[in-house]
Amino acid sequence: MAARTGLTLLALGGVAALLSCGSPGDGTATHLAGAGLAPTTRTAAQPAATTAPALTPESTPSPSRRTVTVTRPLPFPTTTVKDSSLADGVRKVRTRGVAGLERLTYTVTLLDGVQTERRLVGRVTLKAPVRQVTVIGTKVVATQACDPNYSGACVPIASDVDCAGGSGNGPAYVQGPVRVIGVDIYHLDSDGDGIGCE
Repeated sequence: MAARTGLTLLALGGVAALLSCGSPGDGTATHLAGAGLAPTTRTAAQPAATTAPALTPESTPSPSRRTVTVTRPLPFPTTTVKDSSLADGVRKVRTRGVAGLERLTYTVTLLDGVQTERRLVGRVTLKAPVRQVTVIGTKVVATQACDPNYSGACVPIASDVDCAGGSGNGPAYVQGPVRVIGVDIYHLDSDGDGIGCE
């Protein structure tokens, strides 16, 4: 009886030894359903394969073109001429200038709504401008000579000078008062106080 018990333990020990076979951590385990059965192997679950999303190439925006028409004024040209009938240095507009009008046509290129190019393709004059003409006088006016015997007012040099507003008959006149600083050749200082045409 003791001998049979020992054999049974020995057989069970062999099964235990077989159950312990296999490397721990290698993902497999050996199972024996009973004595003399072939072992079965269980493989650790592998993660499911994932499919990478397909890459979609970015679309490149296409440029668009349109025609733009602009109307704007045309500045008038100017000319300056000399005029000997006007006193020297006097400026006068003889013909007043008038602005014209023109129409410009452009081809505009847009990319994503932003203007990238603007090219002039047409120009039409709708109204021609009128040239402005300015004249400048060149006539030299002789400076009136004043008699050096008087001061305070210009007493002209003439055959005779009288006080303006008086009874004298000229031919020249002076608006007083004037101071006699030399010889009173025109007798403007009638009372002899040195001041004439009071």
